[in-house]
Amino acid sequence: MSILSDLEPKRLWKHFDEIRKIPHPSRNEKQLADYVISVAKKLNLEYEEDNVHNVLIKKPATPGHENAKSVVLQSHLDMVCEKNSDKEFDFEKDEIEVVKEEEWLTANGTTLGSDNGIGIATALAILEDDNLVHGPIEALFTVDEETGLNGAMNLSSDWLEGRTMINLDSEDLGIFSIGCAGGADTLITLPLHRKQAKGDALLKIHLAGLRGGHSGLDINEGRGNAVKILTRLLYQINKDLPVEIVCMDGGDKHNAIPREAIAQIVCDDAKTDDIKSWFDKAMKDIRIEFQPVEKDITLKLQKLTEDLPHVLDENSQNTLLALIFALPHGPLAMSRAIEGLVETSNNVASVKCSEKEAKLHLSSRSSNGAALKATRDKLTAIGTLAGADIDKPEGYPGWLPNLDSDILQVALDTYKKTTGEEAKYEAIHAGLECGLIGDKYEGMDMISLGPTIKHPHSPEEKVHIGTVETFYKHVLSMLETLA
Repeated sequence: MSILSDLEPKRLWKHFDEIRKIPHPSRNEKQLADYVISVAKKLNLEYEEDNVHNVLIKKPATPGHENAKSVVLQSHLDMVCEKNSDKEFDFEKDEIEVVKEEEWLTANGTTLGSDNGIGIATALAILEDDNLVHGPIEALFTVDEETGLNGAMNLSSDWLEGRTMINLDSEDLGIFSIGCAGGADTLITLPLHRKQAKGDALLKIHLAGLRGGHSGLDINEGRGNAVKILTRLLYQINKDLPVEIVCMDGGDKHNAIPREAIAQIVCDDAKTDDIKSWFDKAMKDIRIEFQPVEKDITLKLQKLTEDLPHVLDENSQNTLLALIFALPHGPLAMSRAIEGLVETSNNVASVKCSEKEAKLHLSSRSSNGAALKATRDKLTAIGTLAGADIDKPEGYPGWLPNLDSDILQVALDTYKKTTGEEAKYEAIHAGLECGLIGDKYEGMDMISLGPTIKHPHSPEEKVHIGTVETFYKHVLSMLETLA
């Protein structure tokens, strides 16, 4: 028996239990789309699937409420796939292993997928329940949100009838999102040239134990970036004890702060003890610097016995280290209108080295379009100075807050009615599909809400069980009020 079977509301957790069994990484959501469609077929509900596997299911209004405005319930089908390095797990095949820790649900060494599995399960439970009072419902399930909002970006502009939307993808119970940042990626490709190594010892450096997290929601906390820290260490040791770099590899998802990074270096075998001592001392300083937010940083130095590979020549090595060291990471500007809100940021998301080039993936966000453009121009300027090639894919728009929103007032009133407490609202420094959907559907009145989810996009991800039930009851109250 699943540990989820005794949780309330049962319909919601039943669907979440099925969702966590179905692999659904970004760009591979077809199995989960098929599951969503199977629910629609079982309920004899009208549905459509577009060519990128976005799914739309329509549920008629409760009898007597046919003239109410149609409400769109929106969630995304994909999840961020992150795991601890010592965890054997295949996100393309394996079921998420859920773990109950008192009031929280988490996963065993991987991301949980509560982002946005709880939203999907909420919509499916509502479609399944014939005892609810509501107007016409359109349940929209989009794909590939986590790698660039691509499902929403490819959404047809004539698919939806409703002009009121509840996005089920926020992560703080009682705090509604009414605006979000726009964002865009910058891809930097640096040519590399190699030579025969002078040293005779091959060392592997593994920096790990950082918290990572969401590159928008967690960027203000000052968490360590493994790529930036390892680059800093290599840049600095090279001034004291010259080493030869073979490669660097760190980070994975564009919207996740890198938790781990690896490098291989070549040095004189007689210098290995000195190099180890240097890293031991440097890591003491790093731990002190990041101690308030990073408790478990580790650096392991391992001597490898394989044949010595070619190393970067002096110019390539110096350029690569200087480039990554110079690239900005973290908040770049705070909002001048909303206290405490990051306006503009950049995430140095990953570095991957091959034989002939290094690829850097950068993810920038801003609630100010001009500031976002300026940030990408700055990254381009830094990359150009290094002699790199720059690619700037099209980004996605932000969502301007509307304090006169009807759905905002409904959400505030029904939350007070449901919980007896006052809710809050905010704009967030993260990309939500609301920005793209609102751009496609003029006049769409939107709000984003959800249960309490901590540390999304990392293996620390967990959802507070009690808030899921409260969140669900609140959504039902909103639908009844709108009917």
